[in-house]
Amino acid sequence: MKDLNDALREFDADDSIGAIVLTGSDRAFAAGADIKEMQPLTMVGNIKSNFIGDWTGINQIRKPIIAAVNGFALGGGCEVAMMCDIIYAGEKAKFGQPEIKLGTIPGAGGTQRLTRLVGKSKAMEIVLTGGFIDAHEAEKAGLVARVFPVDKLVAEAIKTASVIASYSLPVVIMAKEAVNKSQELPLAEGLHLERRLFHATFGTHDQKEGMSAFGEKRKPVWKH
Repeated sequence: MKDLNDALREFDADDSIGAIVLTGSDRAFAAGADIKEMQPLTMVGNIKSNFIGDWTGINQIRKPIIAAVNGFALGGGCEVAMMCDIIYAGEKAKFGQPEIKLGTIPGAGGTQRLTRLVGKSKAMEIVLTGGFIDAHEAEKAGLVARVFPVDKLVAEAIKTASVIASYSLPVVIMAKEAVNKSQELPLAEGLHLERRLFHATFGTHDQKEGMSAFGEKRKPVWKH
């Protein structure tokens, strides 16, 4: 995770990058934590070391991240995908939280993010049985945005990332923040934050440029 967090922070600080695509191999999106390494760990040791606490680094990235999932996204792999902003899946992808089969539970968002994405009943089924769902079921449940043929998945993710990156970066960051906060705040507070961020866009050059370009029927030239 350290290498991934370091790379993402580097991309986040690079003004030439507007969006990020995170993918794995055709066989698996991400392996998750090493079971053999976890087996001898203790509760006290985990608390003292804040075991897997560094997995939250993905959530600190301001730019949008698209997960392009081929193959298996199980346990920590599924949790990493859910930390991303958009999930695209190859048609052979499979998602699951099989920790129950190992005598433990998800520890990096598998009970919390999954429930917010697919609802309590579906999340309970996935977490308590340790079963997998395929790409089309994941799309139907709301876990995945779109499903593509395996050989087109990454190209489609890059295409979407390119569209996002073509817009004003400060406004994209504000839009991402507003949507993410909808998962954490009561509705009244979320609406208040959304309105304040909306108002804030009017302090940018790009809002003036975008609306001027619309009125003049031309393509906007973003400053930021």
